Amino acid sequence: MHITRRDLIQMAGLAAGSALLSPAALARELTPENLLKFTPTGGLTLLHTTDSHAQLVPIYYREPDANIGVGAAAGRPPHLTGKEFLRYYGLKPGTMEAYAYTCDDYIALAREFGRMGGYAYISSLINRIRSERPGRVLYLDTGDTLQGSATSLWTRGEDMVRVLNRMQCDAMTGHWEFTYGEERVQELIRMMDFPFLAQNVNDATWGDPVFSPYTIKTVNGLSVALIGQAFPYTPIANPRRLIPNWSFGIKEEHMQAVVDEVRAKKVDLVVVLSHNGMDVDQKMVSRVKGIDVIMGGHTHDGVPKPIRVGNTLVIGSGCYGKFLSRLDLEVKGKRIVDFSYRLIPVMSEMIDPDPEMARLIDTIRRPYAKQLSEPVCETETLLYRRGNLDGSFDEFICDALVDHYGVDFALSPGFRWGRTVLPGPVTAEDVYSQTALTYPNTYKSTISGKMLKTVLEDICDNIYNPDPYRQQGGDMVRSKGLDFTVNISGRMGTRISDLAVRGRRVKPNDTFSFAGWASMAEQTGPPVYDIVLDYARKKKKIRPVIDRPRIAACTPSSRKACPIVRG
Repeated sequence: MHITRRDLIQMAGLAAGSALLSPAALARELTPENLLKFTPTGGLTLLHTTDSHAQLVPIYYREPDANIGVGAAAGRPPHLTGKEFLRYYGLKPGTMEAYAYTCDDYIALAREFGRMGGYAYISSLINRIRSERPGRVLYLDTGDTLQGSATSLWTRGEDMVRVLNRMQCDAMTGHWEFTYGEERVQELIRMMDFPFLAQNVNDATWGDPVFSPYTIKTVNGLSVALIGQAFPYTPIANPRRLIPNWSFGIKEEHMQAVVDEVRAKKVDLVVVLSHNGMDVDQKMVSRVKGIDVIMGGHTHDGVPKPIRVGNTLVIGSGCYGKFLSRLDLEVKGKRIVDFSYRLIPVMSEMIDPDPEMARLIDTIRRPYAKQLSEPVCETETLLYRRGNLDGSFDEFICDALVDHYGVDFALSPGFRWGRTVLPGPVTAEDVYSQTALTYPNTYKSTISGKMLKTVLEDICDNIYNPDPYRQQGGDMVRSKGLDFTVNISGRMGTRISDLAVRGRRVKPNDTFSFAGWASMAEQTGPPVYDIVLDYARKKKKIRPVIDRPRIAACTPSSRKACPIVRG
């Protein structure tokens, strides 16, 4: 029998006076009240979500077992996983926190604690905090919110705008939102009851700002500037053809000018809504003066304590709706003099949903319910995506591509979004959660051995370049049929070695067939979700075998991955 924490809470009264004192005590400890236990500080509360990827309902999402930092970031938050993470933050294995923050004992803890997130539950927490702090709360979102689910794909982002409007979001910025194309992005913004901010997106021809760079809110007598920083590498990480008339970049100098502009307006606090990624945020804020808080996104880092860079607090609020950040600030003399912070795990088994939001979500999902709930196969092993080096769900996708196209190897992008599936049924919705993007078409092509190594080196440099400004986020490309070794600390062009295809050592003049999806160029092959769904229905049972790159030159933060060899 599967018993969740909610079951324990509901049975706590029955356990009184019985031998079940320990579970009952634990259930009493893990109440919604204790989930929100917090010592209020000052006159302003900032609430923050990011990178939910349009997951309206509670999900499973396994954190990575490898998140390797390089250069100054090696062995430091956010590049800690598993037991290293627990030791650093003083958390105990087997607890709710261990389940929320790490991948350790994931299947057992997932069955014990249940799914996390879901906007009816996030909304419930926000409503509760607003009732405790009337007139003192701003709710902010830093993007990758309107994309990543079947319903967001089929409504082209409108479902999430309706949800954020209902939650009275105060401002947001973006990244994957731009993959709906320029015209649709502007349509979605016109639907929003709140500003979409980006100081670093300009008309590619004239240089004019495409979006408002900032807004100023007055909260409990405090003047708060909110500045947007959209993902700076959007035209590189995603197809340029979707946003041909817009230019992106970190744009440090312009960020400094915007900060100076709002400071000249005598604001009390400067908050940046950033989709840079946490390492890039830390570098940027070390070079741009006058920022008090960065609410960050993109790299999906759930960090229990703010990272201080000078006088700036850098916040990482995780992803997939698993967490709600609460930052209370006492501001005097236009600076932060005290703060309290908690990264609140959204334990949906323990929270009563906001009934109005639950009704809205049901309205959004009802037309697609039958299609989404279709069981397409069973998995004998955990399916997950997140990890610097591999993901079993991507192995499943690559298996489907190899089966469909009959190629030497297959590639799947190192995206960080996509829900986790416990051993058991796999639904169509699970597949869409990994593949629901606006350029899903697959392709078959050929590549030389020389070009294959060049491509892998380029991808590796995007992840492991020691300069954060040269990192574009994401994880290493996934593959089926490739073997190679990665030297994390190597230089560009020297990181990939021992490259083989199906056990055959690759030579520069060799030619191989391969398949892939999510190409920067337009493709005409079937959408990847159709291929994966057909493969799943045909196989009925799956057990993807993970192909993980070998790692050379171990560092403390990569040591866990070093002994694991592909194949």
